[in-house]
Amino acid sequence: MNNLKIKFLDWSAGIPVAMLNEKTATELGIHTKDRVKITTLSKPEKTFSTIVDTVKDLISPEEILVSSELKSLLDLKEKQFVKVVLAENSESLNYIKKKLEGKELSEEEIKLIVSDVVSNALSESEVAMFVSAMYIRGMNEKETTFLIRSILKTGNTISFSNKYVVDKHSIGGIPGNRATPIVVSICAAEGLIFPKTSSRAITSSAGTADVIETIARVDFSIEELKKIIAKTNACLVWGGGLGMVPADDKIIQTEKLLKLDPEAQLLASIISKKLAAGSKYVLIDIPYGKYAKVDKAKGLHLKERFEKMGKIFNIKIKAVLTKGDEPMGFGVGPALELNDVIHVLDQTKVGPRDLEEKSLFLAGEIFEMVGMNKKGQGINRAREVLYSGRAYSKFVEIIEAQGGKVREIEPATFKKIITAPSSGKIKEINNKLINSLARIAGCPADKVAGLYIYISLGDSVEKGSKLLTIYSKSKVRLLNAIDFYNKNSVVRIE
Repeated sequence: MNNLKIKFLDWSAGIPVAMLNEKTATELGIHTKDRVKITTLSKPEKTFSTIVDTVKDLISPEEILVSSELKSLLDLKEKQFVKVVLAENSESLNYIKKKLEGKELSEEEIKLIVSDVVSNALSESEVAMFVSAMYIRGMNEKETTFLIRSILKTGNTISFSNKYVVDKHSIGGIPGNRATPIVVSICAAEGLIFPKTSSRAITSSAGTADVIETIARVDFSIEELKKIIAKTNACLVWGGGLGMVPADDKIIQTEKLLKLDPEAQLLASIISKKLAAGSKYVLIDIPYGKYAKVDKAKGLHLKERFEKMGKIFNIKIKAVLTKGDEPMGFGVGPALELNDVIHVLDQTKVGPRDLEEKSLFLAGEIFEMVGMNKKGQGINRAREVLYSGRAYSKFVEIIEAQGGKVREIEPATFKKIITAPSSGKIKEINNKLINSLARIAGCPADKVAGLYIYISLGDSVEKGSKLLTIYSKSKVRLLNAIDFYNKNSVVRIE
């Protein structure tokens, strides 16, 4: 009775799950909410562990009903036979406990944990334990190297014959910091290959993939991605759809729920993605500040770790520290950040100056890394490409290659203008609270939700002048965001 016949219904659970007939479950010693291991009988053999539910009459005792997510993962066919057994507790759980106790993990132990994450042999709570263990106990250089190798082995990779394959990544945490599409457009316009794969937002209100998704597709196969790059020199896509580092994607999902971003996983996530995408030169942006993810000392520590990892994996990594004391640009949230990107790239419009200057600095650093310009001269090249309009033309080309059209997006209908309660100077804009405010308003799931910020640190404001506008698709969410703003010191005026 271990071999059961696959049955489909129009059923999506959001996660890969299955159902068994109660009689079958009893015979196999399986109870509701147990984990079962499903293995295909055809070659190549595929195995996946999942939660199972039991039913009386929806399916026969000879069948197993699978969700559309599980069907897709194992590439299952109707009436195909699979082997179903009760999943045993994995040895990797003992290694996670070992890490929680502060002990060092070996390469084989980390490899098994990562393998079990991908095969779903660990439950969400067990993956959460692993994320927590990394966050609380940390990982040394050796363990982080093992983690990167293990994550990299779980998925697909791409390679390019061009020697100038570049990438740029920010550790995040700064609202509105949407320099990536601008940097990609500038560099690709000068002939550099820029396979930009991004994750969605973890703790912030938007990631690059969330922003680009407002006007173009971001989920592609590797073959489709190669065609886009062959045509335009670059892409701006979601890395999760490429099957490149599935272990990382699953760990990131847990990080989002926990709102944690452990250092070892941050390093492993970024470096494994760059290695999988075939990048040879990688610029890491580390914003620091009071309400950034890191202070200056931690930023310098991360810079050292990133650059050391680059040497270990034989790619050129340069990390730069940038000021992150306040939000970047005017918009916070996918659509509003997209509008900022367009306003910087399209030189007939007036875009946020801080976002333009940062983008030029980062693009200039990349030109110098690959040897196209001497130290200090790269920014001039970047400025010429931007001001000539070539960067904007390249952005249009990339978006169209991804099936989209460049256009500004109107923010959500429900809005509230927040004004200054008194006259004075802007002394503080709390990045963490700004991100929380935007998420309460609906970001990043609601693409048109977010904030428009009128102020910068040091600005003088009059009582009643605009500080920011909150946009939301839902009146309830808007009221919740207003309530959050009123109860927290998001902007401090003295």
